[in-house]
Amino acid sequence: MQLLSDRILNMAQSATLAMAAKARELKEEGKDIIGLSLGEPDFNTPDFIKDAAIQAINDNYNSYSPVDGYGDLKQAIITKFKRDNGLTYTPNQIVVSTGAKQSLANIAAVMTNKGDEVIMPCPYWVSYADLVKLNDGIPVEVKTTIATDFKMTPAQLEAAITPKTKMIWFSSPCNPSGSIYSKEELRGLSDVLVKYPNVYVVSDEIYEHINYVGGHASMAQFEDMYDRTITVNGVSKAFAMTGWRIGYIGAPEKIARACNKMQGQITSGANCIAQRATITALNESPSRVQYMIDEFKVRRDLILGLLNEIEGFVTNVPEGAFYVFPNISYFFGKTLRGKTINNASDFSLYLLEEALVATVDGESFGNPDCIRISYAASQEQIIEAIKRIKAAVS
Repeated sequence: MQLLSDRILNMAQSATLAMAAKARELKEEGKDIIGLSLGEPDFNTPDFIKDAAIQAINDNYNSYSPVDGYGDLKQAIITKFKRDNGLTYTPNQIVVSTGAKQSLANIAAVMTNKGDEVIMPCPYWVSYADLVKLNDGIPVEVKTTIATDFKMTPAQLEAAITPKTKMIWFSSPCNPSGSIYSKEELRGLSDVLVKYPNVYVVSDEIYEHINYVGGHASMAQFEDMYDRTITVNGVSKAFAMTGWRIGYIGAPEKIARACNKMQGQITSGANCIAQRATITALNESPSRVQYMIDEFKVRRDLILGLLNEIEGFVTNVPEGAFYVFPNISYFFGKTLRGKTINNASDFSLYLLEEALVATVDGESFGNPDCIRISYAASQEQIIEAIKRIKAAVS
């Protein structure tokens, strides 16, 4: 009898976590690694949020929380959706989870049957495809290019829809490309989807506030898409709370109740102290964390300027998040310091071993011609990292 399930044997390891682990190993060996692989703000959680957590500890919040989140946290999420997105939800449409990743896992588990197809514009976040496969679904990749800022067109969406299509999953701002769908672009996609009323949308908006163009748009803002859209968000990125592990959804009530049921059998409610701190985070104006976004924009401009000085790196201008996603296919087939570069994985590993800079290959995001570079690092680290990369490929 086989020890491990086919399910786990067929699952890919998270590429971002794998690269981070490899970088840690080299650091432990004494190598001076600059890590530009993880999607994690390098800021500390703001003090006003930490103070709320301390108060929750002193107030003896130490018991199991409701599976789908404290009632006053759900009210804070409802207020946030209305204030920031113009979306109206009721408490029965909100489910709080242990990070937005669990929110996505819940959705995949409760909505995907064997053979269901889920459309994913490429590039997409690394875990999307495996979450769908884990539940016997079929990821359907829609290829985009740097020339179109990695955004799917309505014509591409329509061409990808089949009688088996169940959902479309995408993020805006996008991890890994930083692309943002405007309200007009989302309306164009919606105009296609209204012809297919059985297709649902999972809109991952975790990078919502890390936006350099303003005017974040949500698919659920359109009346004809509201009842078919699951909006996913959380506090990890904008509030520098990755380790606090709080994500949430606003969804049609039937889907929210199903996610609540699923979560009740897997983890139950999210961490009680983190939930109390999240109430404070969401009730505050997003302007309280604007200093982080301002600094990320400075770093974006810095890293783009430096990368554009390196022959073979083709970049666009990401409008949000904290990543650049350059096309590096120029190097395929070339030999650098005795090592032949066949693909993005080879190139990313080469940069780690030769430049001591950790990045992530684009194949894991559905685009094998690119690598993802995070600029959630100090300006000094960015300058040194790109200097090393330039030397390694020159």
